[in-house]
Amino acid sequence: MSKLNRRHFLVTGLAAGAAAAIPATGAHAAPDPAADPSKETARSLASRGLRTDPFTLGVASGDPDHEGFVIWTRLAQQPMAEDGLAGMPQRPFPVLWQVYSDERARRVVRSGVTVAAPEWGHSVHVELANLGSDRDYWYRFRVGPYVSPLGRARTAPHPLSYGGALAMAFVSCSQYEHGFFTAYRRLAEERPDVILHLGDYQYEYTKDTYTIPGGNVRDHEGPETETLANYRQRHAQYKTDPDLQAAHAAAPWLVVWDDHEVDNNWADEVPEKPENPQPNFLSRREAAFRAYYENMPLRRTSIPRGIDMQLYRRVRWGRMATFHMLDTRQYRDDQGCGDGYRDCPASIDPARSITGAEQEAWLLDGFRHSRAQWDILGQQVFFAQRDNNDGPAKITSQDAWDGYVASRKRITQGWLDAKVRNPVVLTGDVHAHWASDLKLDYDDPTGPSVGSELVATSISTGGNGADSDPATHPFLKINPHLKFYNNQRGYVLTKVERDQMTADFKVVPQVQTPGGEVYTRATFVIEDRVPGVQQTYLRPVDPALRSQPMTVEETVRLETERP
Repeated sequence: MSKLNRRHFLVTGLAAGAAAAIPATGAHAAPDPAADPSKETARSLASRGLRTDPFTLGVASGDPDHEGFVIWTRLAQQPMAEDGLAGMPQRPFPVLWQVYSDERARRVVRSGVTVAAPEWGHSVHVELANLGSDRDYWYRFRVGPYVSPLGRARTAPHPLSYGGALAMAFVSCSQYEHGFFTAYRRLAEERPDVILHLGDYQYEYTKDTYTIPGGNVRDHEGPETETLANYRQRHAQYKTDPDLQAAHAAAPWLVVWDDHEVDNNWADEVPEKPENPQPNFLSRREAAFRAYYENMPLRRTSIPRGIDMQLYRRVRWGRMATFHMLDTRQYRDDQGCGDGYRDCPASIDPARSITGAEQEAWLLDGFRHSRAQWDILGQQVFFAQRDNNDGPAKITSQDAWDGYVASRKRITQGWLDAKVRNPVVLTGDVHAHWASDLKLDYDDPTGPSVGSELVATSISTGGNGADSDPATHPFLKINPHLKFYNNQRGYVLTKVERDQMTADFKVVPQVQTPGGEVYTRATFVIEDRVPGVQQTYLRPVDPALRSQPMTVEETVRLETERP
């Protein structure tokens, strides 16, 4: 086991941007009890205020590359403490971390000591390097006699290698109050190589504010999140869920936010309802960003600085795939005509952007330099056009890319100009499964498809939902490039190979009671160099779960009826 230096890990307990650490102990070095947290006794820890197991929020890994990844935990004796301090004394604690080459945690390949400090909510982010490519590792943390759960991570293939088939899953929208996180548990059981979370990891509302028919099955603790203490408490409540902990421990995650991590439908420095001013909105945004970093397995490049946080980034999975993880909230222009479905002249204004100019240029440059088999955009809101009017008017969602038509066209043209081999957009937000072909010109339905979009339903938001025949959905008739719809809860599990990407739309029919099973509702394939989605399997509608055929009005209500 080689000795680590400062570039291998990050201590988030010091000033933003700093990276300092207690030196790691080498494999054959004489142990120094003063520098080894595993040597400290429970009595000694108790004298400094640590009296119970602090690993109540589980562990996580993220942002893998071909030689490492980030591992994360956060110390919390009382996760639900209203002050956001999680029952931790306001002093730093050294934390031992270990990485193993085997699932039984017997062969240590890396270890070291880092610091969990109060300034960053006693969170720990360790960046690992110099590991072997394209293989599994396991990791855990220790403070005195307290040992964290064991997590699994995986490194990407070497940049010049394709590696084997990539098992990639993506999820979004987990409203704690609306249902149990069974879909996270079932996803953990799939043991994917990597999981993308595309936003709405948590929701900001106080209890009895965002309710579903029949009532919510669980309640949020605390007020609507506005302060750092509020956001820390809310993240902790979500992280105490055992199903979510299982999903984090199962595989490395790539995370990006959408709106509810801060405030519904926010846009850059503008809150949801600018007509009802929020004088504290920028401080609220700063608090939300800080808590998000504290609670996610992100690299030091994403340490927030005031109201800014670098979240868009590229993660390469060898030659097989490049993930372009986007941020469509922090830099967007405000919605042109409000947040709902509108016939909005401002939506076609070429000056408007959903990504901001700098992120757009970064993305187009990434297309030009990509040599990946698959270029995958991990992002938040619906990319393809969805007109809900079968007449001449074009009525679309102004919170999605339909509200930023020129921005969408520039990016689509960008991947065409760069001759991107296989562009695929992954999306969350709308609480339903969808699959779509992408067009450069949606006004010409006979024009060629130029890409593919896969949309994951929610983990729990909206409650159970209901099954229906996707062919009867009016959106699919109005928009022939839309190929699939399902209004149940679940996730999308993909198998990415050189010749095709296979997407299984997984469904958990019951989330308002715990322990539901999962099944594949439909399967779509995207073939190499053949833009667009092709359905290869469709499970018959379960009569016990059938609803009346979906209408335009009900679809819009389910998407937009949020406080």
